[in-house]
Amino acid sequence: MNIYISNKQQDLSIDKSLIQNIIKKLSLFHKTSFDEVSFHFVSPNKIKSLHQQLFNNPTVTDCITCPIDPPNQKPYCLLGEVFVCPQVAISYAKEHNLDAFEELILYVVHGFLHLIGYDDMNEKDEKLMRKMERESIEHLKQEKVC
Repeated sequence: MNIYISNKQQDLSIDKSLIQNIIKKLSLFHKTSFDEVSFHFVSPNKIKSLHQQLFNNPTVTDCITCPIDPPNQKPYCLLGEVFVCPQVAISYAKEHNLDAFEELILYVVHGFLHLIGYDDMNEKDEKLMRKMERESIEHLKQEKVC
């Protein structure tokens, strides 16, 4: 399992080994396997550019997920890429009196869930996504990962 982390922003410190550990724990918790996945921590300008390019939406967003292969695919599974904007986590956390790092971890979890097949495009799917986010975060806390 190769978990690539790139950090192209300076708004929030990113512990690459912690993020890799979170992804490993999420993979075990959700009983998914893959050979490769990438998480990119990017600036507001970069996420805005990607949002425009991929979704024709010129606004800043928290994360963008690009699934490639479905989980558990054999013989090789390139799960996909997730782009996360830490500055959005900082801004949202300030507005709602939350911890920015915890908000960032929620974005990581959210992106991972998208990669393994969860969606939030309608009300029913969104409810399931929120439930899985809560369960995933709780699992990570029980595992003392975050």
